[in-house]
Amino acid sequence: MPTRHHLDRVGAAPERRHAGWPTPVTPSLSARTLYKLHHLLEPNPVYRRLAAWLERSPAANRMFTAAEERVKGATFGCRMCGQCALPATGYACPMTCPKQLRNGPCGGVSPTGMCEVEPDVRCVWLVAFERAETEGRAEDLSLLQRPIDHRQWGQSSWVNYWQGRDEGMWVSGDGRRQLPIIQRDDPGVSS
Repeated sequence: MPTRHHLDRVGAAPERRHAGWPTPVTPSLSARTLYKLHHLLEPNPVYRRLAAWLERSPAANRMFTAAEERVKGATFGCRMCGQCALPATGYACPMTCPKQLRNGPCGGVSPTGMCEVEPDVRCVWLVAFERAETEGRAEDLSLLQRPIDHRQWGQSSWVNYWQGRDEGMWVSGDGRRQLPIIQRDDPGVSS
């Protein structure tokens, strides 16, 4: 069962939550501001060294990750999945979807754009589309996001990003032309 702290940090009062499900969050900063800020955080030699040092220093890594959780929690409702999709979703976190859908809205979005699980809140995917569209980035939403690696939960996505662990997290099209991450030979199929 999630702790009260966990429920509070994703932006909703615990009493209105559905069994610990996240609540869609509209980011507190504009998409334009966040796209510009992202350029300041792009991987570079300094950030790579910082990330490597943080990984060698558990206490510093814990403090850095806690700071990331506070900042991103307050701004985006961050769930600390460790594999941030914000740059591809108009800086609206898809993990705040109660169903945690990372590739678009479910079929339960109301005609007025409200979430099926939290009917008084707009669907995070509609928020993502509107934010990306205002910045000419709607095409970003067509990127297929691979399933998250649940072993990354609670880790700093900034450290993972700076270390290049996010490479291949998105693919264009339907992903079928890309080689899967895990491939097994099917003895029943001949080539």
